[in-house]
Amino acid sequence: MNITLIGMSGAGKSTIGKQLAKKLGRKFIDIDNLIRGKIGTDLQTFIDNHGDDEFIELEEQIVIGLRELDNYVIATGGSIVYSDKAMKHLKEISTIVYLDVSFSLIARRISPSKRGLVGFKDKGLKDLYHERKKLYERYLDVRIKIKKGAKKGDIVERIIFSCSDKVSTSGNV
Repeated sequence: MNITLIGMSGAGKSTIGKQLAKKLGRKFIDIDNLIRGKIGTDLQTFIDNHGDDEFIELEEQIVIGLRELDNYVIATGGSIVYSDKAMKHLKEISTIVYLDVSFSLIARRISPSKRGLVGFKDKGLKDLYHERKKLYERYLDVRIKIKKGAKKGDIVERIIFSCSDKVSTSGNV
């Protein structure tokens, strides 16, 4: 079984995901990197030129294209929860771990204009955060609350412990 990390931009999905994959002896996939490779530019430029809906559709296509994966750690983009189809697929192939970070910490960590944030121009960061939080909660299997100053290694250990009935460090389910 795979582990998929969801949460806001700036929650640490890629950073934690890489460490989690290493600790569990698994491969790591970053959906944003797959998208960048396909579009040949940064995410914000694509969103500016093609719009939020086209980005969400592209993100969905890439996630649904993930087939035959086993024992991977997957870091999604923060907007993946706007696609019910993509989230249902991820729930079929993985345990969904929500990295729950406070709004104040997210606001300190990211610069929305440089991040490729779907919905930011229309809603602003705070409204976007609250809208997505409800969606993350809808799809999660496990919630990991992350507080300011939390050590990455401790977060990884909490994920492993919280998913211990589903994963092992040898990669077996």
